[in-house]
Amino acid sequence: MSPPPSRQAPKTVYLLPLNDDGSPDVPGNYIYLPHPTTPAWNLRFAIEGASSICRQGSLWVNIPAEGETFDRNRYREYKLTADFNRMIEIDVPVTQAGSFGYYIKYTPLPDFSTDDVPTPEPTQTQIHYIDIMPKLTVQKEVLPLEALSIFSVISKFMGKFPEEWDKHLSGISQRGYNMVHFTPLMTRGDSNSPYSLYDQHQFDRTCFPNGESDAATLVEKMENEYGLLGLTDVVWNHTANNSKWLEEHPEAGYNAVSAPWLESAYELDTALLDYSKRLQSLGLPTTVNSADDINKIMEGVKTHCISGIKLWEYYVMDVERDHKTAIEAWKQGRASSGQIDHGKLGLEGVDQVRDWPLKQKADWIIQRALAGNDRMGERFRRTIKPEVAAGFLDILFGRHESASESDGAAASDTMKSILDEVNLRFFEEYDADAAVIIEQVANRTKYMRLDDHGPKVGPITDENPLIESYFTRLPENETTAKHDKRSLALANNGWVWAADAMKDNAGPFSRAYTRREIIVWQDCVKLRYGSGPEDSPFLWDFMAKYTRLMAKYFTAFRVDNCHSTPIHLAEYMLDQARQVRPNLMIAAELFSGSEEMDYKFVKRLGISCLIREAMQSWSTQEMSRLVHMHGGRPIGSFEVDEISGAEPAQQVNGLTNGNAATKHEVVHRIRQSPVRALFMDCTHDNQVPAQKRDARDTLPNSALVAMCAASIGSVMGYDEIYPELIELVHETRLYTSPSSTGAPIKVHAGHGGIGSIKKLINQIHTLMGKDGYDETYIDLKGEYITVHRVHPDSRKGYFLIAHTAYPGYGNGNAGLGPVRIPGTKARLIGSYMLEVDQSPEAKTPIVNDEHYLKGLPSKTKELSDVAVDINGDDAVIQVPDKFPPGSIALLETWIPAAEHNLGLDKFITSGGKEAFSGLDHTDLNFVLYRHDAEERDSSGGKDGAYTIPKYGALKYCGLEGWWTVLKDIVRNNDLGHPICDHLREGPWALDYIVGRLERISENPSYANLKRPAAWLKERFEVIKKLPSFLLPRYFALVIQAAYNAAFEQGIHLMADNVQHGQKFLKGLSMVSTQVTGYMNDASLWPDKIVPSMAAGLPFFASGWARVWGRDTFIALRGLYLGTGRYDDAKEHILAFGSVLKHGMIPNLLNAGNLPRYNSRDSIWFYTQNCQDYVNIVPDGINILQEKVKRRFLPYDDTWFPSEDSRAYSKTSTIEDIIQEAMQRHASGLSFREYNAGPELDRQMKPEGFDIEIHTDWETGIIYGGSQFNCGTWMDKMGESEKAGSKGVPGTPRDGAAVEITGLLYSTVKWLADLNTKGKFKYSGVSTSSDPSDTSNTITYADWAAKIKANFERCYYVPLDAAEDSQYNVNTPIVNRRGIYKDLYRSGKEYEDYQLRPNFPIAMTVAPDLFDPKHALKALEIADHVIRGPCGMRTLDPSDLNYRPYYINSEDSTDFHTSKGRNYHQGPEWLWPTGFFLRALLKFDLMRRKTPEEKVESFQQVTRRLKGCVDHLRNSPWAGLTELTQKDGEFCGDSSPTQAWSAGCLIDLYYDAAEYGIE
Repeated sequence: MSPPPSRQAPKTVYLLPLNDDGSPDVPGNYIYLPHPTTPAWNLRFAIEGASSICRQGSLWVNIPAEGETFDRNRYREYKLTADFNRMIEIDVPVTQAGSFGYYIKYTPLPDFSTDDVPTPEPTQTQIHYIDIMPKLTVQKEVLPLEALSIFSVISKFMGKFPEEWDKHLSGISQRGYNMVHFTPLMTRGDSNSPYSLYDQHQFDRTCFPNGESDAATLVEKMENEYGLLGLTDVVWNHTANNSKWLEEHPEAGYNAVSAPWLESAYELDTALLDYSKRLQSLGLPTTVNSADDINKIMEGVKTHCISGIKLWEYYVMDVERDHKTAIEAWKQGRASSGQIDHGKLGLEGVDQVRDWPLKQKADWIIQRALAGNDRMGERFRRTIKPEVAAGFLDILFGRHESASESDGAAASDTMKSILDEVNLRFFEEYDADAAVIIEQVANRTKYMRLDDHGPKVGPITDENPLIESYFTRLPENETTAKHDKRSLALANNGWVWAADAMKDNAGPFSRAYTRREIIVWQDCVKLRYGSGPEDSPFLWDFMAKYTRLMAKYFTAFRVDNCHSTPIHLAEYMLDQARQVRPNLMIAAELFSGSEEMDYKFVKRLGISCLIREAMQSWSTQEMSRLVHMHGGRPIGSFEVDEISGAEPAQQVNGLTNGNAATKHEVVHRIRQSPVRALFMDCTHDNQVPAQKRDARDTLPNSALVAMCAASIGSVMGYDEIYPELIELVHETRLYTSPSSTGAPIKVHAGHGGIGSIKKLINQIHTLMGKDGYDETYIDLKGEYITVHRVHPDSRKGYFLIAHTAYPGYGNGNAGLGPVRIPGTKARLIGSYMLEVDQSPEAKTPIVNDEHYLKGLPSKTKELSDVAVDINGDDAVIQVPDKFPPGSIALLETWIPAAEHNLGLDKFITSGGKEAFSGLDHTDLNFVLYRHDAEERDSSGGKDGAYTIPKYGALKYCGLEGWWTVLKDIVRNNDLGHPICDHLREGPWALDYIVGRLERISENPSYANLKRPAAWLKERFEVIKKLPSFLLPRYFALVIQAAYNAAFEQGIHLMADNVQHGQKFLKGLSMVSTQVTGYMNDASLWPDKIVPSMAAGLPFFASGWARVWGRDTFIALRGLYLGTGRYDDAKEHILAFGSVLKHGMIPNLLNAGNLPRYNSRDSIWFYTQNCQDYVNIVPDGINILQEKVKRRFLPYDDTWFPSEDSRAYSKTSTIEDIIQEAMQRHASGLSFREYNAGPELDRQMKPEGFDIEIHTDWETGIIYGGSQFNCGTWMDKMGESEKAGSKGVPGTPRDGAAVEITGLLYSTVKWLADLNTKGKFKYSGVSTSSDPSDTSNTITYADWAAKIKANFERCYYVPLDAAEDSQYNVNTPIVNRRGIYKDLYRSGKEYEDYQLRPNFPIAMTVAPDLFDPKHALKALEIADHVIRGPCGMRTLDPSDLNYRPYYINSEDSTDFHTSKGRNYHQGPEWLWPTGFFLRALLKFDLMRRKTPEEKVESFQQVTRRLKGCVDHLRNSPWAGLTELTQKDGEFCGDSSPTQAWSAGCLIDLYYDAAEYGIE
């Protein structure tokens, strides 16, 4: 016997849905995903199958296949095969870390038109970025980024290699750090700054005598012996000003040759340096003692520098030069052709130009004749194109050969005046820049020499000039002699306050160097990379080699000066680095001044974390904010990762291997991600606590940083409590540290800084990072900050009490009261205080030590009196009286109630699918939905919708009501929502949910609900025992699991097209479950309770208002037949057939007790549904022989109550019922409604109760109604006595409504076909007014032929009035052409010609009535005129009766709108959208020949669904509304979820599946 097959591990998938423009449908658009695994996880792109980007579309991804080397420019293509009914899903395995891109190439969808339109050119979306975090390992152990504790050192202070380095590294490792950040290790320039590199290819020999081999030894020992990873700075933006290779390659910098726009800046810089030398000889101050001294110097700058070099010549034109060339061109007849169209101007236009004021003429010259305006450059770069100027003179004075001598002189003078006016603008520009130059030089002088907070660099001398030079002048030697001398002055690097990080400050579009806005680093030359390697080949190659060398040895980079580094350059260099080390961590500081700009750098470069600094905090309150920012999610956060169950994976877009075993998969939804932080307690740029705060804050500051769910870091000297920030450029002393003695470091209190306590802090930080402790609670109490960080599953945690030491708060314990942690147990790990001697006597010898950097005298003391008491289920922590600033207490915590043998989260969410698996549709209606009225009906008034304090009642009593609210709370982690407060206050919501299920499950009709009730109860009983602050999280987990299980069960019960359809289709389909359920007061039958369809919720939930004939049979095809709910469809067909009377079904059913017969269209939607049932349902033809008992006697208009013995005494088949309806209409109907009067309808006038219907046998068309009633779906009756509209229908629609004619034709044609096939026994009807008279009959085939022969003539309004004679058109009344009439022969003829959304109904059910070209053009017009974002405008906006805002409560004197009479006079109804799109798809496909053309039809429809898709996604009712106001605005009087709104769009998907694309 062979062994059983091994179970495959679930495949991990990260789901990335794309919007219609190809962008990621992820909040914030920042995608940062976990490191690669073995086996690889898949990134799944999900694209709506008929999205416009699928039109000749391809997804291009540069994520490399397994085993391939990453190449940013090598993208793999995935074809997008359009499918209206499916999501396209493309799986891309992820095997490497880094920043990857995708884009989509497609041919844009053209605007819909029946005319030929240009085919859009193929296009490409922007590149969107996907960042994959690196997998860091040390000593075979994975280190998540949140587990990193980084120690930063300035390499030149480390001492002799390897002896002193080993001691320092051992101490760093023993203190619990796991990564060391080295400032650049390469040869330094003259300034000795670590960031001013002389040779990027050579390791600093003062540190590493043996060069690269020493570096290799260092890294190997760090990782293998000390468990330390290496991080180093990479410096791409600049090089040392004495770098020898610059002499060979001055083109690598910005100079007057490579960057000619800097010529003016260089001239000014040189002039300022020369002026600085001449100050004394000019009698100006060389020592700055006051603002007055600065003002005197600045006056000289204006005279001797700005004016001295004639700086304005770089801004203005040479008027004499340009005047001369313009006049010469005019005289020589060289006016530019094509610039001036004399014909267009005409004589009058020429005169107008001649009369223009001087400024307007100058504007014309600037717009059309100016050259050299693209950038700064050489003097008088701006010039005028003489031919164009000559052309302008032609306009003003005519051609030169025909001009008089006086005109010639006038032309010369005029051109001179115009050019002077033009130049005036440029002089103004120059004046503004000159003012900025003075301001910048003055402010910098003031800061450097006068301000108290400045460096006060002393007198102005040759060695210490007035300015810091913006340029490095290369030496003149044999090497530089071969270059143009202008190329030997290279721009120095620097930065600009609040500059655009994407803008090159030394580039052609910046004047920062000329305007002296750069804060310059004189020891560094800014490197010029251009737009790519071709612009500076040597530099790109040189720096790429440097980058690869760094990646060879270091696990992580810190990108120095990242915000000023050209982003395309950084991207290229990081790609080079990742070729050497794929799992490369990237850290950076970004001073872009914009979070949006930060994201651009982070996404494109794949930056792992941004450096943030705790020492930027100026108070305990600010420190609390920083810890909150980087601490992680709040405790009790909702589970942000929606995970599907491990279900068999479906084949994905044809990409799954055909013979591969079916795998289970776990699908993670990509959620919004913040940019990760590297949170430093101190950096090389920060003043230390001893300078900025109180040295004692060293301990609490460090502990607070370590409690954050982020990478953390520190700097050499911080643990040792150095008294001052180390000056990294000029400092020469070496590090010392009590931790670098080589002795073992243990966690204990003692002398010599906080190193031994830091070991404990770092160990806890790393443990929390590795294990995923990512929930944190931060509390600020005066000068105390408490931080509680816990694991989201085990609920184990660590708790810190930190007493900060900002200046001015004494030495007491600041009166911290008992700290209570609800439902939690705690144990003290350790408590310590820090004492530091900060006296001048202690500090002076340390600061003045000539050889070594040392810390202040300090010691940590253990505080043993921190008490932990248990009060009930709570831990209560009390700090002792002696707990001064600089003290901390660390505790570990746990929650006994959260300890579960399966793991609490797993237990909470497991078993749901099984618990809900046996439920049917009516069970799910109760579990998921039930509006308040429905709940009260089923509970005998005992239960209703749940009300949440400060929020209100839920929309549904079932799970949908809860999840609709919770899903946004979970997505936004909104723990402050009223529902969260309510859950923390008590278990009432939990009891309600279980209670309603338990009670209803005692009803035999709902016995299946016992299992879900038990499942929920078991989980709720567990989470009730948890601390109250955790209840929202676990409640949401249970509800989400239950909701998903119930929803999936509902979809499982439906047809295959729904099960495998798009999310939108599934959401629509579940509306069938939402609106169908048992109702004691609204069954379909008077004597038995069966599930009935509500027309909508909440307005049509119960009683007489629930079940409407028209609504039911407009919605039924979609909600029941389109979802596979055939039994429910059949039940409704039989029930309404049983109450046929007058040849009509009732508009209001009322369980058959008091049906009302006033809707002329309902019967035709009914017969259409009978036809659909026969055509869709397997063996559906059998329904025609189903027998039903009749509420009223056949062919008898006598009314009697349902208790009468005649009620239900007769039986008919559905076949008979259909025939009766046909015959009664053929014979004509004339009756007055039963119980006519105010009791039936308080608004109706007496005449309105009279129903008249007859057939015109010349055309076969049925007419009916009057101006006193409204017998179609547009059935609003006027109600306002104040406005005089009471009893006056808003839309009577008498005559022959176009949709009724279409439905009638569809029915008679169907019956004719059935009769021919022997499946319907009646061949036709009698045309006599007496149905029993068979002397005059017509077959169904002939009836259909009559309608078809006359339809276009009666209904079509031609585009060309010349064709009116071919149609029944009253030309003067026509408002819009190319449409189909809404009515034929109505009581008000103009109403016939109104454009309304009813003709697409006829098109959908009876397409062969329509001329296809006419039909498609009419649909195009409707698309432009009456289609709204979600619904269809019920009236053409050009109609005088158009009133698009429906407010039913309005009680005004406005006849049109009072009491909502305009219900159907402009507001946008959603259900007609389904018919419109069905018709559009049907007729558009008729003209499409190829699969590609057919795809376009589907995509046009998809584009028009967006409003409905968005509405369903955002609706708290989980449905589509009845109507909207103008342009999709919210309507407060609309039923928020309506059966037909959803059903008609399901119809669309059903049609689309039938058509296909092939």
